Amino acid sequence: MTRPFDGAISAFYRQEAPAEVRRNIENAGPGDIISQTYPYPTRMKRKEYEAQMQALQLQLMRLQADLRDSGKRVVVVFEGRDAAGKGGTISRLSANLNPRMVHSVALGTPTERERGQWYFQRYVDHLPSAGEMALYDRSWYNRAVVEHVFGFCTQSEREVFFQQVPSFESMLVQDGIILIKIWLNVGRAEQLRRFLAREADPLKQWKLSRIDVDGLSRWDAYSAAIRETFARSHTQGAPWTVIRSDDKRRARLAAIRAVLCAVPFKGRDTDIACPPDPAIAGGPELWDG
Repeated sequence: MTRPFDGAISAFYRQEAPAEVRRNIENAGPGDIISQTYPYPTRMKRKEYEAQMQALQLQLMRLQADLRDSGKRVVVVFEGRDAAGKGGTISRLSANLNPRMVHSVALGTPTERERGQWYFQRYVDHLPSAGEMALYDRSWYNRAVVEHVFGFCTQSEREVFFQQVPSFESMLVQDGIILIKIWLNVGRAEQLRRFLAREADPLKQWKLSRIDVDGLSRWDAYSAAIRETFARSHTQGAPWTVIRSDDKRRARLAAIRAVLCAVPFKGRDTDIACPPDPAIAGGPELWDG
């Protein structure tokens, strides 16, 4: 079977991955949580997950109706390492919502013209209007982490970003936008296990990129960049919600609950649209690099 990038992920697993990471992957069963610090030993059962997800979908419909009637504007930023579950979480959040009101934003490499603009400008173009919600699958925080780790920006450009981002987000909030920042955090062994599964699945190979492959050996550089990002952008007006995503099912439920709790809306059932599980969701102190 042909594997993308000449099987570079499998080669990393065999030749370069830390011995502990390889051992943890080899010893884990299909439903086991690899991270020893994760509060649950196995993934949530599908039946329980689907029941909770169905109930949350109905709450999202009420939220959408309230957005339409009230004119609220909502921005949800999804960040995290590669394979942390951003796309899957966004897909579940928006699955039953009107795409005219709730749209995803996943920007590619900036064009030459965009590189000559104010850094935040191309993200501003996708901000929601009244009654809309924008879901950013990666965001302006590319500069803080990915661009920095791969040398796609200078240190001076990154420093300007950190100086401007609190003011930028403060302006969004002051203008009435409800800003929700979610960081999905996946452990190193689980990330590699997901990459290996993608590499072996012809239907999921399209998800892999050269950045994914090259990033495998830069775990520590990513960790340092993420740690600094939290320190410099976790503010009272625009805080981060960190969700441990080693179990995709629990992470998706937690992320949807984080959104439902951040946006006031008519018809909320507080037994369903309740705060996310504090064992896996909280502030940056929950992050495990």
